[in-house]
Amino acid sequence: MKIGNIDFGERPVFLAPMEDVTDIGFRMLCKRFGAAMVYTEFVSAEALVRDVKSTLRKLTISDEERPVGIQIYGRDVEAMVEAAKIVEQAGPDLIDLNFGCPVKKVAGKGAGAGMLQDILLPDGTIRPDAKLLDITRRVVEAVHLPVTVKTRLGWNHEQLSIVPLAEQLQDCGIQALTIHGRTRSQMYTGEADWTLIGEVKRSPRIHIPIIGNGDIKSLDDADHAFDEYGVDAVMVGRATFGCPWFFSRRELSLDEKIDVLEEQLRINIERCDTEEMRSKGKSAELCGILHTRRHLAASPVFKGIPNFRETRIQMLRAEKKDDLLAILERCRELLK
Repeated sequence: MKIGNIDFGERPVFLAPMEDVTDIGFRMLCKRFGAAMVYTEFVSAEALVRDVKSTLRKLTISDEERPVGIQIYGRDVEAMVEAAKIVEQAGPDLIDLNFGCPVKKVAGKGAGAGMLQDILLPDGTIRPDAKLLDITRRVVEAVHLPVTVKTRLGWNHEQLSIVPLAEQLQDCGIQALTIHGRTRSQMYTGEADWTLIGEVKRSPRIHIPIIGNGDIKSLDDADHAFDEYGVDAVMVGRATFGCPWFFSRRELSLDEKIDVLEEQLRINIERCDTEEMRSKGKSAELCGILHTRRHLAASPVFKGIPNFRETRIQMLRAEKKDDLLAILERCRELLK
């Protein structure tokens, strides 16, 4: 399976772009354990254009994690084009356009999955003046990197637009399409419906890679998606929280998993130790902890601990590396 000149081999599994989740330390570990492609946290086009420092920091990537994509979202055509040019300078392997985020602060303002509202005409075709088509076309023309799109089945079950939309997006020049098997109205509730993803993949008019996303909770689920729906790649999101080893075909021991989480903490602290942080008098230690502890609190590794809620609170309150490592070591002993 290829996107542009990037060859991912057969049946690749990708790490989805997720805000406050796919920071560089987590991405590097996911890559080590077998993720064929990783993405940075998705970034606001408007914030990039305004030169917001916290957003610009999200563009930092490492050669160790390649191939890596950067995903942008926004509702303004010119801002999306300018943001894509800024992203291209950061040197990712591809640029992804987010037309699928369902959260209110994004979709409610017309960005992300908000682009899917009212794009279907009564005859079931896509409105030719749909803004997401204009954005896609303009971004493809503006950059030299491969451009891809991530979207959903539609705004709601009365507006299932993905089948005609996929062909229109392909005509705009994208080089791959990721489809999450839910509508915007579903958010993350209910079950992902892969039947329309399969229909898009089987369409004789579609020749770009189709990447399926939604409710992949194990590599067995990914294998089923490949076998049943014929997708070219599978993208995994929430199931990776707190377990970057998700992509490994080898089952890790409890000790190995906790070792990985401790390493994630150390990587994040090291990555936060920058000249910019030091000049602002900010603690790299606390910065690294903030990036890591949300993963720790969500990790399924600790489910067997009695009254884990109390331990989870301690994790989320920890502000020193040694304190957080001590909590992890206590968890290790409790689980043996």
